[in-house]
Amino acid sequence: MAAAANPRSFSSSSNHPPPTNRFVFSADYPPRISLTADQFNYCSQALKLFSEKLQMPHEINQEFRPSEMTRSCTVALNGVNLDKNRYSDVVPFDENRVVLNSCKDYRPAAKGYINASFITTSSSENISQFIATQGPLPHTYEDFWEMVIQCHCPVIVMLTRLVDNYKMVKCGDYFQAENGLRQFGNICIDTKWIQETDTSLILRNLEVNYRESEDQAISVLHIQYPEWPDHGVPTDTLAVREILKRVLQIPPNLGPIVVHCSAGIGRTGTYCAIHNTIQRILVGDMSALDLCNTVSTFRSQRIGMVQTKDQYFFCYQAIVDELKELVSEFKGEYSSKWYVQLVR
Repeated sequence: MAAAANPRSFSSSSNHPPPTNRFVFSADYPPRISLTADQFNYCSQALKLFSEKLQMPHEINQEFRPSEMTRSCTVALNGVNLDKNRYSDVVPFDENRVVLNSCKDYRPAAKGYINASFITTSSSENISQFIATQGPLPHTYEDFWEMVIQCHCPVIVMLTRLVDNYKMVKCGDYFQAENGLRQFGNICIDTKWIQETDTSLILRNLEVNYRESEDQAISVLHIQYPEWPDHGVPTDTLAVREILKRVLQIPPNLGPIVVHCSAGIGRTGTYCAIHNTIQRILVGDMSALDLCNTVSTFRSQRIGMVQTKDQYFFCYQAIVDELKELVSEFKGEYSSKWYVQLVR
């Protein structure tokens, strides 16, 4: 199993002020990735392997194992922090938890606690780091946004509804603003625009800043996919792959991507596995072809990442669908260039 890489300079251990985030987010459909010849070869090789694996569901079934608690969680389970956990059995490990430098809970035993974990497979600046976290609770909204500012997070991927079809609250309303600014303690959230896509994604461009601060607000792209069912999988991979395409446009060194559902493990782990695998293939890291090892690495950093067999199968299907599209578009582009040269 690969060891968890150390968080990069934008992690919660950084004491530097957040950089100005000048990335301009757009609601337009992201431009397609134009592969190099090397990337085409990487994707073709990966597509062959993953496609063959999909034809052998018994092997995928054998790969999938229940997740086990592998690290200590003493801070998460300290009495002062228990009410900050949405689910008592889904808590971050001590060694890779996000630690808030500024926390409204000043009790020493709290130790800057938030139910959030750094998730990574590589220290490369070209590979995204994630923060996997639970759907915020009303009394942890301020902590959530403190984390976003402190860790310089440019994107939040939300893979849940606020309330499910059974009227169960899955996530607190930490972002919606109907009339101008929202404030959580010392933090202000301003919604600049909202757009819904054809695949039922809801995009929001949020500006986040401290109250009365003279610093420029940081810009955050909030992507919500409300149609992904709890403990289940979508009916197709289109929306998840649109999220991937949008997030891949953002330079990984801007900061970690916040990903959450309700508990921050099942749907969250599934998206992270898909994103991480495609991104590593594109940079030529062919160890990404071992999806089982990727998920095991994630689980060594947060319990339960990719919660069900259906979610694990969905990882394979989404990866295959995305690789097929990348390879097909490259072939189409190459054929067009060859034809233009031929008729000149």
